[in-house]
Amino acid sequence: MALSTGVVLRLLVVVMRGIAAPARNCSLLGQPALPLLSAEGDINIGAVFGIHRNALFKVHSFTSRPEKTPCISFNPREFQFAQTLIFALEEINNSSDLLPGLSLGYQVYDSCSYAPLAIHSALALMNSPGPEDSLGDPSSCSRSPAMLGIVGESSSTSTIGMSSLVGPFNIPVISHFATCACLSNRKKFPSFFRTIPSDFYQSRALAKLVKHFGWNWVGVVNSNNDYGNNGMATFMEAAWHEGVCVEYQESIHRTDPREKLLEVVKVIRRATARVVVLFLTLGELIPLMNEMALEGDPGLQWVGSESWITARLLADNKAYGFLRGAVGFAIRNARLDGLEGFLNKVHPSQAPDNTLLREFWETVFQCSFEGGSSTLCTGTESLAKLKNQYTDVSELRISSKVYTAVYAIAHALHNLLTDLKNDTDSGKRPVYKPQQVLQYLKEVRFRVKTGEEIWFDDNGDVVACYDLVNWQQEEDGTLQFHVVGLYDSSMPPEQRITFNKGKLVWIGGQAEAPASVCSESCPTGTRKAVQKGKPVCCYDCVPCAEGEISNITDSNGCYRCDLEYWSNEKRDRCVLKPVEFLSYEEMMGIVLVFFSLLGSGVTTLVAVVFSIHKDTPIVRANNSELSFLLLFFLTLCFLCSLTFIGRPSEWSCSLRHTAFGITFVLCMSCVLGKTIVVLMAFRATLPASNIMKWFGPPQQRLSVLAFTLIQVLICVLWLTVSPPFPYKNMKTYKEKVILECDVGSAIGFWAVLGYIGLLALLCFVLAFLARKLPDNFNEAKFITFSMLIFCAVWITFIPAYVSSPGKFTVAVEIFAILASSFGLLFCIFAPKCFIILLRPEQNTKKHMMGKTSNDIRY
Repeated sequence: MALSTGVVLRLLVVVMRGIAAPARNCSLLGQPALPLLSAEGDINIGAVFGIHRNALFKVHSFTSRPEKTPCISFNPREFQFAQTLIFALEEINNSSDLLPGLSLGYQVYDSCSYAPLAIHSALALMNSPGPEDSLGDPSSCSRSPAMLGIVGESSSTSTIGMSSLVGPFNIPVISHFATCACLSNRKKFPSFFRTIPSDFYQSRALAKLVKHFGWNWVGVVNSNNDYGNNGMATFMEAAWHEGVCVEYQESIHRTDPREKLLEVVKVIRRATARVVVLFLTLGELIPLMNEMALEGDPGLQWVGSESWITARLLADNKAYGFLRGAVGFAIRNARLDGLEGFLNKVHPSQAPDNTLLREFWETVFQCSFEGGSSTLCTGTESLAKLKNQYTDVSELRISSKVYTAVYAIAHALHNLLTDLKNDTDSGKRPVYKPQQVLQYLKEVRFRVKTGEEIWFDDNGDVVACYDLVNWQQEEDGTLQFHVVGLYDSSMPPEQRITFNKGKLVWIGGQAEAPASVCSESCPTGTRKAVQKGKPVCCYDCVPCAEGEISNITDSNGCYRCDLEYWSNEKRDRCVLKPVEFLSYEEMMGIVLVFFSLLGSGVTTLVAVVFSIHKDTPIVRANNSELSFLLLFFLTLCFLCSLTFIGRPSEWSCSLRHTAFGITFVLCMSCVLGKTIVVLMAFRATLPASNIMKWFGPPQQRLSVLAFTLIQVLICVLWLTVSPPFPYKNMKTYKEKVILECDVGSAIGFWAVLGYIGLLALLCFVLAFLARKLPDNFNEAKFITFSMLIFCAVWITFIPAYVSSPGKFTVAVEIFAILASSFGLLFCIFAPKCFIILLRPEQNTKKHMMGKTSNDIRY
């Protein structure tokens, strides 16, 4: 076509609107095209069918009136539609309940499956004279159309043209096979109705069907016309919402050259998609399947639209055996009693001058009435013995819609006649107008003998009901159509499609649905990551990160577990995080307990040794009372480290820090007292010095008590204002919970440590000042070393404590307690024990009092 269908339609509408305007001098030019089949009645109904498959195109010179376009390739299926219309009209005319006293006539035109000819046929129907009209009457241009309704066409493109043309004149058009969703547009097609469901439902049903069987990677091929393009556009949109990706989309037209078909076949065979959706009319599908059959079975799963999924012409062709297992939605089948006999009675003798009947007879019997090289037609041939598209009444899915369309017009006329009876003179016949029929069609509601209830919604559509059809190979090798499911648009969305999966047979006779995916399903514990530059259905399966899970297959993302939960190894379930704390059962805890008990045991042993040798000069000379107190407090220091091990609780958190702070202050107080005693002792040896009377045993005990009381006050204040408490630390480690003691008030914690450090620093300074006193009496040197170790341990403790994670923080604190305690124990008491146990000869007063000029320096 040199001009698009839309351009032609716009021109025709403008012309017809000009014609429809009243004019004083108007006459029809030329003779309207005559119908191929016709019968006069009181009221006539028009019809347009594609009784031939192709029209022979000619180049017009535009210098003379163009000749009639010849049509070729007789279509038995469309001829059956025409005969079904006649069958329905005769049935209505013989009925006493519907339109009593009125006869319905018909005029059937052939569009040759060509949109311009369909428009031409519609023009002819609009201009056909009524019983009382005369072509010679100049006023006939402004009369109402004789046709009160038109049935047809099968093609969506042709129907669009016809509806656009007759819509402004309010002439109803009822299609039996035009499924394009675009025809539901009431603004563009105000007088259009159809008895077949709109592709709005079929396309979405196909998308849900594809999704239901897990096919998210498909190829699509559609007819390059209004039916295919609109239907596929709706399918693509619905597929996208269903998460189905399309690997390729090809469109073909029945007039395309063979090279185009071969290119499409190559795309289909080379693609990775194993499911192909064919939204094609029969005219496009057959050439494509012919080319596909030349290269053998492609091993693909076919999904079809209603236009071909129940076409017996395809199923009976053995070359198309690779279509076995095909599935698709088809118009629900129906049985029309009496139609088979009516079809078989058609004979050229009924209208000897009708060339269409002769052509029909010659086509189905492969003979000729003219003789020649072909077999001579005798007229005695029997249609009942034939099996072809015309005589086959097992699949009346579309023919029943022609039947329904005729009855819709009849019921609208009947309701109109009933309402006009009271308003019209009994002696005068009512006058029907197309706009009246149009209005009554909008409100019609009836039930045909097939059991189907018919009514039209605001868009002229009927309720969408489809059979899910599956092509199955029988034992004799033939392909049969088996209904394996149902689609009903009147049901809730989640209940519209029902399946009987046990009856489904797939490509190659398999019982399991084939797979057609770009990427395999991602198992639980992973998420989909779209591959760069590819559709969303092509993805890699990426394991979920730690702390995230996906518990469904093909998850688009991973979901983070709640704070107290963590992902398991498979990343498909959130489990409670393990709670970690320094326990007695683990190796680190056991080692620290061992050294804690060892320290307290050694300290006790030293105390026993000192107790046994308490009367010896070395014990008595070094303030035995403070020594025993220091040994006792060191034992408590070793034992207080045990409170840091085990599950933290409110009482243990408060106890561990206060016990540690007080016991260490007791030790520091004793060491400080011993240091002061050493200094005072040597000061007392100077002439006129009575300093020792101010620092005797009572004062020493009082100093220990006073120093400790300050720490006790700090601890009481700490515990009162903001005490330590058990705390679940979820920040240090993501995969586990660290149960630790929060110090509560950081000021209180560091005040306790600071006070201990202050005492240690004071001890160190005093011991350092006494470091050069006579060696035999000089305990200050050992105190200096112990304080050096103590300070070194606690200075290194601070950064280690701050940077150590989790239970290691507690371990560092215990280590500092044990290390400083062992430092005090060994530095102060180890030399004395050495003399007591291994050098008893030095444990004498003479040795202790020995002095040399080198020993004393002032």
